[in-house]
Amino acid sequence: MASYDCTKIKNIALAGHAGSGKTSLCEALLYKSGASDRLGKIADGNTVSDYTPLEAAKKCSIYPSLSYYEKDGFKINIIDTPGMFDYVGGMIEGIFASGCVLITVSGKSGVNVGTHKAYDYAVEHKKPRMFVVTKLDDDNANFNNVLTELKTEFGPTVCPIVVPIIKDRKIVSYFNLIEMKNYVYNDKGEAVETGAPDPTYRIDGLVEAVSEAVAETDEELMEKFFSGEPLTRDEIVKGIHNGMNQGLITPVTCVSSTTLAGVDMLMKEITLLLPAPSEKEKKIGTDKSGNLVEIECTESEPLSAFVFRTVADPFVGKMSFSKVFSGKLETGKEVVNATTGATEKVGKMFYMIGKKQIETSSAPAGDLVVITKMSANTNDTLCDPSRVAALEKIEYPKPCYSMAVKAKTQGDESKISGAIARLLEEDRTLSYKLDEVTNEQILSGLGEQHLESALAKLKSGFGVEVELTVPKISYKETIRKKVKVQGKHKKQSGGHGQYGDVWIEFEPCVSDELVFEEKVFGGAVPKNYFPAVEKGLQDCVKKGVLAGFPVVGLKAILVDGSYHPVDSSEMAFKMAASIAYKDGMRQAEPTLLEPIGALSAFVPDDNTGDMMGELNKRRGRVLGMNPSSKKGITEIIAEVPESEMHDFAMLVRQMTQGRGWFTFEKLRYEQLPANLVANVIATAAPNNID
Repeated sequence: MASYDCTKIKNIALAGHAGSGKTSLCEALLYKSGASDRLGKIADGNTVSDYTPLEAAKKCSIYPSLSYYEKDGFKINIIDTPGMFDYVGGMIEGIFASGCVLITVSGKSGVNVGTHKAYDYAVEHKKPRMFVVTKLDDDNANFNNVLTELKTEFGPTVCPIVVPIIKDRKIVSYFNLIEMKNYVYNDKGEAVETGAPDPTYRIDGLVEAVSEAVAETDEELMEKFFSGEPLTRDEIVKGIHNGMNQGLITPVTCVSSTTLAGVDMLMKEITLLLPAPSEKEKKIGTDKSGNLVEIECTESEPLSAFVFRTVADPFVGKMSFSKVFSGKLETGKEVVNATTGATEKVGKMFYMIGKKQIETSSAPAGDLVVITKMSANTNDTLCDPSRVAALEKIEYPKPCYSMAVKAKTQGDESKISGAIARLLEEDRTLSYKLDEVTNEQILSGLGEQHLESALAKLKSGFGVEVELTVPKISYKETIRKKVKVQGKHKKQSGGHGQYGDVWIEFEPCVSDELVFEEKVFGGAVPKNYFPAVEKGLQDCVKKGVLAGFPVVGLKAILVDGSYHPVDSSEMAFKMAASIAYKDGMRQAEPTLLEPIGALSAFVPDDNTGDMMGELNKRRGRVLGMNPSSKKGITEIIAEVPESEMHDFAMLVRQMTQGRGWFTFEKLRYEQLPANLVANVIATAAPNNID
């Protein structure tokens, strides 16, 4: 393939609501440009970007995929991102690595929650944006309604540049407001220039709107516009280009990915209007001394490349999807990982078209490339040794839906941790931990489908089959009053016997660990047996007497006892301590403690009442409400028992139609209400108490 510099590369991310036509648009662009020799269909499971078996089976994008095409002296990198909320991490990675975000909006269903999410993430990452209205071949599509909706939802920056001309509820042609030309499309998706549209169509008003939007980007153009002089094509192109870079213009175009109508005009707009990396990719890095370093997107600067995605491929090995921000990345080059400080050589590199790999020996500043078999992980910065500076990392949403994982096949337990560790390298919206109280392995993600996809990857990629169960709640036990009890262990069976006798006071205290003291007078229990008594108690507090949960908030004071000069031993005193513990715990009014978490729920203003009612049903305590940084969103702060939170992620998504989100962190333990104790004991005791 030809070589390109950072002025001839465009990086675009396709984002939007699930089902809005991202993958079909990617397919149309690749086919129309000749990068692909067929127009794949999602229904047939043969698209370039949704190439994994799981995506083909589910008929939706699960992972971001990388492709490119070459046209008119430019290399256009396309990142097709997932639209489903469970896979939002992939969308964030794609937007981070892009130079511009093409947000697809279905001409049939219009603006959805995913449209807003894509737009918000693009704004957050300071990326220029363009709306592409898709599926115009559908009988129920209505471009004008969608355009009105876009203007209402996203404001006056929305500016149409290609519009369909409609007659008798059917599209007869497409009018390009930049070229001022009208096109019809034949059966092969080829454009043929045709005459001007019907005068009754509001072309003059649309041209006026485009000219006004362009004029606002430049004072000279503004003067020309107000003088009544028409803007030239070059002025409009330059004005839209600059307006996109400044966030002042969000162009709207339209296509039918099935018939290919409008796709060629979109390709022209990508080339003419979208910024090259050299314009928008100035970055600030941090060296090991904490000093800020300015990194410009030019090949003359030292190398800086950022790993924005990692794939654990069972055949190829580790694949590091990287964006070269400066310099040139070359196979065999020694680079320093600014995150770890390690030095290693760059392995083989590939340009990707879906799963197709095109080997390359170098990648210039501004380009996207995949490096194989490197130890670097997502969010690592690869640098030339002459300038080691880490770039700002991608921030991911925190996992909010947890399930316990268990191997389906006996003997596979040892494989689970290693396989999941590889999975976590690939997906930063997953987390994995061992619950020390319940001894369960907990896998957390963004929703049910997210975890199902993770399990499918474990099976297909690493040969590990696991099953999911609802996690147990890590209750704990404690006491509510002070008691004094005797523990006496006496056994005679010929020869030396066993004798240990202790009096211990048990009382509540504030501590997660057993607090042990001794106040023995007169040598009733020799000092050399004190450690044995403490060890016996330490072993006992691992399981309480109610349901076998760990005991906290317990203070034990050894106050008296007796011993036998021949039959006493450390083992005997451990047994005596155990007897005292069991009797003492039963007498000291034992109770259960449940984990309480701090909840921050972000919901649309219209849902705050419903959410507060739901939290009350879940035994939550609402502490307050704050306006969020995002318009129309309110943060509800509450404390909620962990046992009430398992299906909360699904509830928030359903209640808010996907607009809401939340964070939940374990805070402390509180006494479980008396009416719930019996049920917890009945459920947990058979499994926890031997």
